Amino acid sequence: MANNPIDGFTVTKEDFKFIGEGLQRPECILAEKNGDLWAADARGGVVRIKPDGSQEIITQSHDAAAFETSHNDAEKFVDGTLPNGLAFASNGDILISNFGTDCLERMTRTGETEVMFDTVDGEEIGKVNFVARDSKERIWITVSTMLHDWPKAINPNIIDGRILLYEEGKGVRIVTDDVHFSNECKLDANEEWLYVVQTCGRNIARYKIADDGSLGPKEIYGPSDHGRLIDGIAFDEFGNLWGTHVMNDGIFAIKPDGDLHIVFDDSNPEEVKRLDDAFQAEEVTAELLLEMGGEIATWCASVTFGGPDLKTVYVGSLRATNIPYFQSPVAGLPMVHWNDSF
Repeated sequence: MANNPIDGFTVTKEDFKFIGEGLQRPECILAEKNGDLWAADARGGVVRIKPDGSQEIITQSHDAAAFETSHNDAEKFVDGTLPNGLAFASNGDILISNFGTDCLERMTRTGETEVMFDTVDGEEIGKVNFVARDSKERIWITVSTMLHDWPKAINPNIIDGRILLYEEGKGVRIVTDDVHFSNECKLDANEEWLYVVQTCGRNIARYKIADDGSLGPKEIYGPSDHGRLIDGIAFDEFGNLWGTHVMNDGIFAIKPDGDLHIVFDDSNPEEVKRLDDAFQAEEVTAELLLEMGGEIATWCASVTFGGPDLKTVYVGSLRATNIPYFQSPVAGLPMVHWNDSF
């Protein structure tokens, strides 16, 4: 195999630039070929950011005032609308996995919103986290936990995360229910495998995708335990799987041979130990989590490749008010929407 372009590659705080301002919980970021960025926003919708830095918030028509009620930071974790994972539909609409209202939504670019579904097999779907569309127009949805008070699921022994599959005309179904707090999911270049973050397994799982969309048995990809919670992932064109460590913030990549490469670390050993000790003791609280986090993208949540050459890496987060970005030595794997013209 050719030399891996990320060998020896790291970034420091000085390597980051920033775009956007006044954002609220820009957890997930979509990049378009024209340079526009779309960031999830806790005010109930998304913020569209132009390459020149100008921005507008597009609030969901049915939820525009949902975030205006007074909540403290801990209460915001579990109440109100929380647009989380985003994906473009084939016509440019935005699919939103709403971590607050526990449903999958579809929003036009002017804010008109409909709930696609909030139940599966007649039951509430749980704490829906992320959504991804593939080239066959299938929609993959992750459900982190069935507990509404989700911080209680940050636990080494609660494994109730799910993956749902939605197909037009067939509805939605559960394709696996063995995920240890499922977070972001991505497909490889050939769409043969679905890669899923197990935030509380502290690793990445993958499942072979059958022709009918069913999933094979779970395999662990890369390290079995990063020792840190994980949030988002994205492939580059070489086959490296980039990801974020959250709370103990940082950016990593798992190489095709399974080796872990740390790109950026914005934590310290004392903080890592505090959270690990609490996690192992099943004593993680929202208040403890709020004491964690780095300076660049507090609570690193996602990596998105963008820019004209797909070598700009944008970092989503749960607590920053802007979007940090840096330059990668390798282009990202184009998302399914990259060549769409909306």
